[in-house]
Amino acid sequence: MKPVFALRLFLAWLAWQARRRGIVRPAVPVEVVPEIPGPVPSPDVLKQIRKITGRPSFPQCLSSLRIRKWVDIRVPGEEGLRPARLYRPRGTVSGVVLFLHGGGFVHCDTTSHHGICCRLAASSGAMVLSLDYRLAPEHRFPAGLRDAQAALQWLKLAAPDLPIAVAGDSAGGNLSAVLAQWSRSQPDLQLAAQVLYYPALSGPVIPLSRHDYAEGYMLTTDLLYWYCSQTLSSPDQLFDPEFSPVFADHLSDLPQAMIVTAGFDPLRGEGELYTRLLREAGGTVKYRVFPRMIHGFLNGYTLFRDGRTALREGGVFLREAFRKAGSRPS
Repeated sequence: MKPVFALRLFLAWLAWQARRRGIVRPAVPVEVVPEIPGPVPSPDVLKQIRKITGRPSFPQCLSSLRIRKWVDIRVPGEEGLRPARLYRPRGTVSGVVLFLHGGGFVHCDTTSHHGICCRLAASSGAMVLSLDYRLAPEHRFPAGLRDAQAALQWLKLAAPDLPIAVAGDSAGGNLSAVLAQWSRSQPDLQLAAQVLYYPALSGPVIPLSRHDYAEGYMLTTDLLYWYCSQTLSSPDQLFDPEFSPVFADHLSDLPQAMIVTAGFDPLRGEGELYTRLLREAGGTVKYRVFPRMIHGFLNGYTLFRDGRTALREGGVFLREAFRKAGSRPS
């Protein structure tokens, strides 16, 4: 089995661009411990990376047609107010979702994930709050997590009558899993569900997928280690459960989960491992793999039916979780 034809063309184009620009990076052995902290890019380089990855995958005006409205707001973070976007679906509101975007904790924002949030709001019937949390390397771990925790606490106060869930992709899936664990210790904060799209979860624990798809599928070992070098301040943080949720003391009493992975993704094994650990702890998990996709395929939902399907199924999962939680009409 191979990635779908359009993805094979995209990957070939990426490889050609690298050759054309003379970018040759030696393959990094998976077992090598990344340099933490690593050299920080210049402000101009970071600005360019964020400019490229911060573009919407589909015109925002068209994505917004699926929902009733959206608005830019500011919500509490750890050190003051943070930018966020609030999406309201058409019809009765079933719940509210805190959405955390991916991007290796270094890039992407509310604009890059606008269409994803519109579709998630429409399919779930829930309001979606997309948080622009602080990014590394300017704000290293656990800064982004602390912003997400503050926003979740605020959300509980702002929508006391609605059930709450967390969702995110990649690094955002990591944050969502950690939030679900953290919520168990918070009075009056009982999450209805967690939806994790191709999440990074296992830190130094290396599943086979990191060997099998280490090169050639956009998210490489080299890039994974670069993200770690920009995000963390010391190697021991790789073992911190707030960065690697598989190291939690226990995984019982967590909200029901939906975990979505891509077949040709080095992180696929991390989702598989977390699914097994949650089930062994007595948790309820819906696991879904899209075998011909690569990491980040949600952002290509306009091209790939699997991206649209993954968002729709995630929304249906959330809608059912909110129904079980007994939300009151809004």
